[in-house]
This record gives sequence, C-alpha cells and structure tokens, in this order.
Amino acid sequence: MSAAAVRVVLVEDNDIFRQTLELLLGMRDEIQVVGSVSNGEDAVVICRDLAPDVVLMDYRMPGLNGADATRAVLDACPSSRVVCLSASVSEREVEEVRAAGAIAVVTKDADFDRLVATVCEAGGVAA
Repeated sequence: MSAAAVRVVLVEDNDIFRQTLELLLGMRDEIQVVGSVSNGEDAVVICRDLAPDVVLMDYRMPGLNGADATRAVLDACPSSRVVCLSASVSEREVEEVRAAGAIAVVTKDADFDRLVATVCEAGGVAA
C-alpha cells in the first residue's frame, strides 16, 4: 500500500458482497479499506472516528437509505467524499443521492476497474 492510498469506508448491508469488495479493494495499492459496516447508522459512527477520504455507500439498506446516510455521514465528517454504490438506481435516486452530497454513483455490475477509478478520483489519487 502506498503512502498516498485513498482511505475508504465501505457501507453495504449484504455481508458477502461487502466482505468480497473489502478483499478486492484491499488488494489495490492505491486503496486502504479502513472500515466496513452494514448500515447507515454505523457509517456515521465509524466515519466520525476514522475520517475516511471516501465512503463507498450502498443505496438500498434497511434503516437509513443511501441518501439519508450520505447526509448524516457528511454532517459528521464533511471532509469525506461519498460514492454511492447500487444494484440499480433510477434517475430520481441518482438526483437524490447527488443532492445529499454524493459525488458519484456506480452500479454494482460496473467494471471493477471503473469502481476503483471512481473511488481513487473521489479521493484525489491516480488509479
């Protein structure tokens, strides 16, 4: 891992998908996964504690949805950047998460290199 690695917190309610994503992202030198939680409420707590560069936020979760969780995370840690991750999003949902402060939306079926590039761009590091 390089000194310029993007510090990332994953927020995803599907345990297997979250753990797999954590493993795959953790294999990239330009990314350091510093935390991983399953819901928006825990995301606020961990982001306040860890101040990550980027929060990779699922859109559809129980409790706070991605837009509400994005607002709460950015209130707690305004220096973090949020990238929304979703299986599928409507145009209305994209507008909702962008209005909440997310800087990008990536679908879960996107090419992994695209996801890495989006996270790195959000964190200000070249992929």
